[in-house]
Amino acid sequence: MDNLNPISVPPPIPTIPAAPVLSAADHPDDKSPVSGFVGAVEAILRQPRRIHYQFSQGGSGSLIFMLLLISVFCAAIYGLVVGSFSMGDQLWAAPVKIVLGLFASAFICLPSLYIFSCLSGAQAKLATMLGLLAGLLALMTILLLGFAPVAWVFSQSTKSLPMMGTLHLIFWFVGTIFALRFLNQGLRFLQVRSDGALTVWTIIFLLVMLQMSTALRPIIGSSSTFLPTEKKFFIAHWIDTIRSAAEEKPVTTSQQTTPAQQTTPVLPTFRNQ
Repeated sequence: MDNLNPISVPPPIPTIPAAPVLSAADHPDDKSPVSGFVGAVEAILRQPRRIHYQFSQGGSGSLIFMLLLISVFCAAIYGLVVGSFSMGDQLWAAPVKIVLGLFASAFICLPSLYIFSCLSGAQAKLATMLGLLAGLLALMTILLLGFAPVAWVFSQSTKSLPMMGTLHLIFWFVGTIFALRFLNQGLRFLQVRSDGALTVWTIIFLLVMLQMSTALRPIIGSSSTFLPTEKKFFIAHWIDTIRSAAEEKPVTTSQQTTPAQQTTPVLPTFRNQ
């Protein structure tokens, strides 16, 4: 037994340590700065993490300004297409109202966004929330600008106000979905631990924008005044618009007046207002 050779054990194979997984914040491309109008548009469409990273590092005042400028430009162009449905004063009134409505809705909801993000565990300042909201508006209006040619075709080929309103609502809803996803990714980047508060804020933001579209009416149709003189809830306004459009009936051949009837004088009638 003493003469037996001991069993040789092969040396252990050296293991190669696995490469660390790069997070969104550690990726080299995400740390490149965003500058310029075109650069901001390309970043928010292709690499939104670059914008999130720059906001998290602070000193992003120029980027916020650029995103707000993109929002104004795209919303004004889309508003021009919206105003082409009624023409006249709506060619300048619709762009002004759309820009005012979007910015008013965003700044009204900014304090609640900051509060809900803090309650959800996000490590961010108010300026960071302003930057994310500016990115939300920029992405939303860029998508609306992409839908503008389609909206123009329908605005020039139909006279149905409810149909055009529904079409613009669909475009706005699609743009809002992608914009809210950008906001959600930004809050994840800031280590938000809960989605409940963000869901509540999303509902509030949608309701505010819908009500703002009614408070600034008409945006698609025409009116003798720039702003309405009557307060309405947006659902009541939609119902009234659809009802008034349904009551308008085209004049048939039997209802058209004959030349003899046209020469007959008609006494004016008055209604009690």
